[in-house]
Amino acid sequence: MPSPLEKARKNPDSNKARILAAARRLFGEYGFQGTTTRMIAKEVGIDISTLYYHWGEKADLYEAVITDLNEGIEAQFKIIERKARGKSLADRLDIAIDVMCDYLHETPEVSNLLLLGYFSKSKTEVSLDEKVAGHIANIAIAMGLAIDKQHVTPQAKARIMTLWNSVLNFISGESFFRPILGVDRAAYLDVVKETLKFLLIPAFSGGTSAEGSGAPETR
Repeated sequence: MPSPLEKARKNPDSNKARILAAARRLFGEYGFQGTTTRMIAKEVGIDISTLYYHWGEKADLYEAVITDLNEGIEAQFKIIERKARGKSLADRLDIAIDVMCDYLHETPEVSNLLLLGYFSKSKTEVSLDEKVAGHIANIAIAMGLAIDKQHVTPQAKARIMTLWNSVLNFISGESFFRPILGVDRAAYLDVVKETLKFLLIPAFSGGTSAEGSGAPETR
């Protein structure tokens, strides 16, 4: 039997899908504790009983949002792996920055939810910790810094976390950073990509070694 999430994906115009989309936005803006089911129902324009009919309790809806979020990120990693296969580390990093910046810029609630998950003092039963560790390992593999998830060194993880958190903070902080830069939204994304590439590509490709990264660079 299809899950509520699968049903929502199958029919994007349904109440179930509209509730999911609203929940992503609101959880991304206010976090789990700051978002109420009443807020979500109001955003969709439905009665709160309709929300409970489609999704159950708030924690059930939040779990679906996190699952949807993680599967979306994993899909981007597959794109990176496909585009980057066989290329140099510098080219793989260039591709990874482009793909992840584009995706997160189009879905800013993803980076917001991840950052809220890192720093929120009030944890829910739905934890991002394990998934984030998996995301970091996947990026390391996609960039050729590790051969598999069992062979990602602490050095490689720390370097990926530097990249990962730089992208998340630039995207989540757009409303603060963009006025400082004095550019429009499209130009902001270009500046972010260029800056990350300027700083990170030489840092990664210039210091890659089997000892430091977890895998030798392949070209």
